[in-house]
Amino acid sequence: MQKILFFLTAMLLCCCSADNEMKAETPANTGNTSKTGKTLVVYYSYTGNCREIVNTLTSQIEADVLEIQPAEKGLRYEANNYALGTQLLNAIKANPNNVNSYPAIDPVTTSLSGYQNIIIITPLWWSQMAAIMQSYLFQSASQMAGKHVSMIVSSHSSGISGVVNDAKRLLPNVTWMGDALWINASNHSNRASLIENWLKTLNFDKAQTTMDKIYITIGGQTQSVTLVDNNATRELVAALQDTPITVTLNDNNFEIWGSLGRSLTTKNEQMTAQAGDIVLYNGSNICIFYDSNSWSYTRLGQIDGLSESELRSFLKAGENNIKVTLSLNKPTGINTIKSEKLKDKSCYTLQGTLAQAGHKGIIIQNGKKIIRRK
Repeated sequence: MQKILFFLTAMLLCCCSADNEMKAETPANTGNTSKTGKTLVVYYSYTGNCREIVNTLTSQIEADVLEIQPAEKGLRYEANNYALGTQLLNAIKANPNNVNSYPAIDPVTTSLSGYQNIIIITPLWWSQMAAIMQSYLFQSASQMAGKHVSMIVSSHSSGISGVVNDAKRLLPNVTWMGDALWINASNHSNRASLIENWLKTLNFDKAQTTMDKIYITIGGQTQSVTLVDNNATRELVAALQDTPITVTLNDNNFEIWGSLGRSLTTKNEQMTAQAGDIVLYNGSNICIFYDSNSWSYTRLGQIDGLSESELRSFLKAGENNIKVTLSLNKPTGINTIKSEKLKDKSCYTLQGTLAQAGHKGIIIQNGKKIIRRK
C-alpha cells in the first residue's frame, strides 16, 4: 500500500508515513468567515499529514471538524509491505455493498443534517481511498445525499484517480463542488496556497441552514421563538423543513412538557430556566417554561415578547393534553371556520373574507383549503 494521498472534494485524504504519526496539533475550527452555508470538514489522518491539511484549511474557511478514528487502535497498516492495509482494501473490493467488508470505526454521533457543505480529508492507500475513511462514507452515504461535497487527497506520489472513483461509488447522490485537490509529498509544504486557490474553484452551497426563528402555535395563537445555535436546534430546523411537528404536552406546575417524538443531540448545562425558555430534557423531551426551574437542560430558545402572565395564558398553564405545533413559517389566514353555514358552498380567502366569483388561488370551503385554478 502506498503512502497516503491528499484529496479534497468533501474528503481530505492524508499521507501514510509512519514516522510522522500524530505530530500535528488538533485542528482548530476557527478561521475567516466564508460566505457559504454551514460547512463540515471530515477527516482521517494516519501519519498526521491530513491533520496538517485540516489545520491549514480551517485557517482559511469557517467550518466544524469531525475526526474519524479506527475502532482498533495502534495497528500498523504499512507494516510488512502494507500487508494489513492491502488486506482491508481487498475485503472492501470483494464485496463493497456489505457492511461487514469495512473495518470498524469509532461511533460517530455528529449529525450531518445541519450542514450543506462537506469536505472530507483522507489518505490514499495503494491507489485507493484509505479503508477507514471508506467505512465512514459507506455508513454516512444516506445522510450525505443532496449535500455539496468536495475532497482533498493526500499521497506520497501516486495519482488520486482511484480515490476519486471510490468516493463516487460510496457517495452516488451528492453534488460534487468541483475537482478533487491532490496534495503529495512534493507540494505538501505549499498546501496553504494550493488550498486557497482550490477553494476559489468550488461551487459551495451558499444558503444558510441555520435559522434563528421558529413558530409555536397553541389553540390557534402563534408566537415566534428565537433559537440558540447548537446541534439540537439545527437538527430541529432540519426536521421542520419536512413538515411541522405537533406534540402533546402536559402541565408540570412551572412548565408544559412532553415527548418531542425524536431525539436531538444534547449539550446539557446546569441552568435556571426562566419564563419563556424552551429546553430539551433527556434528549427527547421538550419543556416550555412559564415559571423558573433549575436543572440540567439543553437550551433551544425563548418565546419572544410575552410577559409571564401572557405566557401562562398562551401555554394554557394548568391544563393537560395541550396540542403544540412547531413550524418554520408563521401560519396565516384561516385553518378552520366556525360558522353555521359550513355545509353550504361559501368560499373564503386566506384573509377570511368572502371569495368572489372567479377568485383564483387557495380558498377555504367547509373548513378545508382548496386550490381554485379557474
